[in-house]
Amino acid sequence: MFSFRRTALLLALALPALSAVQAHSTDSSSAAAAAEPGSSQEQQPAASKSPAQMSVQARIRARREQRRLTAIHDAYSHLYEGYVGGGYLRTHAGPSLQKLTEYNWNVGLTRYYSQRLGVTLDGRGNYGTAYVGLNQFSLTRPAVSQYSAMIGPTYRFYLQPKFSVSGRVLAGFSNGNFSADTNGLGTKVLGLYADGPTYAASAAIVGEYNLTPNVGIRMAPEYYATGFGSQAQNSVGFTAGVVYRFGKK
Repeated sequence: MFSFRRTALLLALALPALSAVQAHSTDSSSAAAAAEPGSSQEQQPAASKSPAQMSVQARIRARREQRRLTAIHDAYSHLYEGYVGGGYLRTHAGPSLQKLTEYNWNVGLTRYYSQRLGVTLDGRGNYGTAYVGLNQFSLTRPAVSQYSAMIGPTYRFYLQPKFSVSGRVLAGFSNGNFSADTNGLGTKVLGLYADGPTYAASAAIVGEYNLTPNVGIRMAPEYYATGFGSQAQNSVGFTAGVVYRFGKK
C-alpha cells in the first residue's frame, strides 16, 4: 500500500515536468527550423525585401537621369550662341616662302534649330609677319594680314551638362592684304602673294566647357584652307574664346 502511494506521488510530480520538457523541445525545434538557411521562414522576408530595394534603386537612377537631362536642356536649348576670342594659324604668305605664324581675332554667331544642329556665321582677322629673306631693299619681315567671313553647319555630337563636343564645317571667302607693309614695292618683288580675295574653308572640332548654362569657354582645333596666288594654303591652327548663349526656345 505504501509502495503504491509512493509510485502515484512520483507520477503526479513527473507529469508536469514531462509536459514542460516536451514544450521546450517543441519551441527549440521551431526556432531551429526558422534559423535553418533553406527554410521558408527565412526566405519569405528576403523575397519580399528584394523587389523593394530594386524599386528604390530604380527611382534613384531615374531621378539622377532626369536631373542630367534637365541640366542638358538648360544649357543647350537656347536659340543663339555667340562667341568671341582669338587664335593661332600656321600658313604661307608667298609661293616659295617659309611658313609664318598668324594670330587672329575671331567672332561668330550660331543659330540652333535643335539642341544639336545649328548654322554658324564666322568672321576673323589674321595678322602675321612674313620672312622674305635678305634683299637689297632692307625689307625682310613685312607685316601681312587677311580677313575672312564664312558660314556653315555646326553639329553637337556629344552632350553633357558641363561640356559638349561639336563638329563644324565653314566655307566663304578671305581677302588678303600682303602689300601694306612693303613701302610701295609691291608683293611680287618680295615673293608675296598678290592682294585680293579668294575662297576660304574651315573644318574644326569644337570643345566647350560650361561655366553656367549661359556662359562657357571653347577651344577649336581646325584645318583652314585658302587659295591665294592660285595655290592651296593648307593651314592648321585653333581658335579659343568665350561663349554666351541666349534666346530660349
